[in-house]
Amino acid sequence: MATEGGGKEMNEIKTQFTTREGLYKLLPNSEYSRPNRVPFNSQGSNPVRVSFVNLNDQSGNGDRLCFNVGRELYFYIYKGVRKAADLSKPIDKRIYKGTQPTCHDFNHLTATAESVSLLVGFSAGQVQLIDPIKKETSKLFNEERLIDKSRVTCVRWVPGSESLFLVAHSSGNMYLYNVEHTCGTTAPHYQLLKQGESFAVHTCKSKSTRNPLLKWTVGEGALNEFAFSPDGKFLACVSQDGFLRVFNFDSVELHGTMKSYFGGLLCVCWSPDGKYIVTGGEDDLVTVWSFVDGRVIARGHGHKSWVSVVAFDPYTTSVEESDPMEFSGSDEDFQDLLHFGRDRANSTQSRLSKRNSTESRPVSVTYRFGSVGQDTQLCLWDLTEDILFPHQPLSRARTHTNVMNATSPPSGSTGNSVTTPGSSAPPPLPRSNSLPHSTVSNAGSKSSVADGAIASGVSKFATLSLHDRKDRHHEKDHKRNHSMGHISSKSSDKLNLVTKTKTDPAKTLGTPLCPRMEDVPLLEPLICKKIAHERLTVLIFLEDCVVTACQEGFVCTWGRPGKVVSLNP
Repeated sequence: MATEGGGKEMNEIKTQFTTREGLYKLLPNSEYSRPNRVPFNSQGSNPVRVSFVNLNDQSGNGDRLCFNVGRELYFYIYKGVRKAADLSKPIDKRIYKGTQPTCHDFNHLTATAESVSLLVGFSAGQVQLIDPIKKETSKLFNEERLIDKSRVTCVRWVPGSESLFLVAHSSGNMYLYNVEHTCGTTAPHYQLLKQGESFAVHTCKSKSTRNPLLKWTVGEGALNEFAFSPDGKFLACVSQDGFLRVFNFDSVELHGTMKSYFGGLLCVCWSPDGKYIVTGGEDDLVTVWSFVDGRVIARGHGHKSWVSVVAFDPYTTSVEESDPMEFSGSDEDFQDLLHFGRDRANSTQSRLSKRNSTESRPVSVTYRFGSVGQDTQLCLWDLTEDILFPHQPLSRARTHTNVMNATSPPSGSTGNSVTTPGSSAPPPLPRSNSLPHSTVSNAGSKSSVADGAIASGVSKFATLSLHDRKDRHHEKDHKRNHSMGHISSKSSDKLNLVTKTKTDPAKTLGTPLCPRMEDVPLLEPLICKKIAHERLTVLIFLEDCVVTACQEGFVCTWGRPGKVVSLNP
């Protein structure tokens, strides 16, 4: 958009942007907010969140939207790129006293046109199960706050389950609940089930089955968000201590860890095929971690403040074979998979798995993901071939440290290609720095664990080891907002969860846990646009549109290229 003067351009809110797919356009008539449309005074309030569900009805208007603003919770019909529903007539509206909703999640398995199960977490620690269609409040969990008194940071139904759900708190604890069970009238007693490096899992000790079924204690400080892998087998958690921890959910085994460059990690998401995890946080970076390799493969710098949400776009992930073609998928593929971008289309997964299992690599893939932050900016990123499969002879040998003998450009530079000796330099890309790494087979990465393995210790991965050597401070290292690590270099058996030993961040910097900036490729965003006046708290990719929301309480719909013309209001 044309602007006059540098100052005005800096503060201008963008209403459209263009990528290789075409023009994305803000649809003002598709905006949702509180009925009065007045910007919400967000000082001291919890982040605005948005949840979607499809009721699988035959009307074509099966999508429903839930969002929280301050003490209020709204439930509307969602019409996508068409004109929004009448905001003065929400299907359900709730105003809470003494506590605020912080997060929510629909159960997609049980949703029908007559009934839907919605979990809502609150700032005082409770979790409510409501049915906004029947206008019912069926149950309240942790009602007396005997289980946890701290704010609920994330709540999710366990994939494939109609009754199990997982709740994270700012205390750093997670609890597994069953909607069929009660919570009891006294504080729960726990028995240790599994203990590992900076985590412990306890069962609830009682004569009759009661909630919580499990208590997870993970890291130090708040557990800010968690996300289940697309197949539901693994759980990625990000914490205020700056660590990503990935667990096998059923066997309660730690699969791998990663440390932020500095500060806490605030958000996490999985790629549609479950092979990559992206995190964002207080280091203003997005970080791409390979689930198969157990290491950081790229960082992205585009935000000027904390990154609050990261999300993959399964509908723009392109798979190219002999003829370049954009992946879109059939209507049947996406009929039930339109929500959150969490449920992934089978055709996406099958083609991505084909891409990763083919030795000769005739198929190429580009992963698209996005991020929004407290800087009010939306960034879109492409994770491309040169980052995923660098140009060097294929090798099954694996190294756990990135060896850099070549001089690297400053972290802010663009377009330079960093190569190790002996490898041919790939052509420089305009939006990423590429660094060769060996290709690793994913065989055996998801081994099944028998129930009896619960009692065994956590497997030690080379990528989890910490070097005791003092790393010299690099001139580009950030000195501010260092979050103290907590992983002890001693045996995990000696871990004391009460008096945790704090690790000097300098000891993790330069190790596989947290590579230096110059040791991994630096991505640049495809686009980076200011799209709101207040900090952004929501980014969800749907088939026809992209949904964002800011702390003022406005839920915005951006029409995808070609989707607005064909679907008139």
